Amino acid sequence: MEVRQLEIFRTLAGELNFTRTAERVNTVQSNVTAQIKALEDELGTRLFDRLAKSVVLTDAGRRFLPYAERALSTMDEGLRVMKSGAEPEGVLTIGSPESVLTYRLPDVLRRFQAKYSKVEVQFRPYWDESLVTELESGRLDVAIVMSNNSEWPQMTSQRMGIERIRVLSEPGHPLARKKAVTPEDLVGQHMLLTEPGCGYRAKFDRVLAAANVKPGSVTGFSSVEAIKQCIKAGMGLGVLPEIVVMRELKAGQLAVLRWTGPELDIGTHVVWHKDKWMSPNIAAFLKVLKESN
Repeated sequence: MEVRQLEIFRTLAGELNFTRTAERVNTVQSNVTAQIKALEDELGTRLFDRLAKSVVLTDAGRRFLPYAERALSTMDEGLRVMKSGAEPEGVLTIGSPESVLTYRLPDVLRRFQAKYSKVEVQFRPYWDESLVTELESGRLDVAIVMSNNSEWPQMTSQRMGIERIRVLSEPGHPLARKKAVTPEDLVGQHMLLTEPGCGYRAKFDRVLAAANVKPGSVTGFSSVEAIKQCIKAGMGLGVLPEIVVMRELKAGQLAVLRWTGPELDIGTHVVWHKDKWMSPNIAAFLKVLKESN
């Protein structure tokens, strides 16, 4: 099994097109076909199905992909170790929820880039269920996680702090005038929530399930900004970190409900794979992050 075969396999798995893959890896299409066939022969299984004009990964191909990515990432990391000194430089790839990236990280990044101008910081989205794969494959160097527990034994973590989670409405909503709001008060209410992969959304769902409460309906959003606008428009109730809505609360555009149900606050951690080399880039980022808290 050759490195070139793994590189071509990974590229084809992303492109699902032989012509574009050949262009990406700077070779001819016939060589892509030959390299994939050689890899399939060695593994003793088909990695791709060629269906008319389309190319799709087989089940075996999907199972093999994270191992190929991990092998290539480890080799790239080894080359960086050999070529780089102790000074942070190159690319640092971070996964982060929108709320942390927008409202917590700007000051950290300003400090980081002032100290380590040779590092290019890139951000990638992820869902909690894909976190381990993203870190194992090397697509992420570190990730910011909103969770109260260390749920991934493969990971090492550094605590950042606690995010206060609020149940919100527009100021004229009847629940905004109640002295105590419980999970039972949400029966029949329309909820405006982040998508299910979000840590504090998952905790809120567990609280409602434990109380056997079903809202009237739920609309999921990938953007916290969209949720804020919809709450202000009176379309429903929302659940968001307090830091996300500070400006709207000061302006009287949103109201915090007097929640007396189970606590919704959630911890924030930076995590990385326990087997990953602690590169100068990662070490520098963790240092700045700790100094900023």
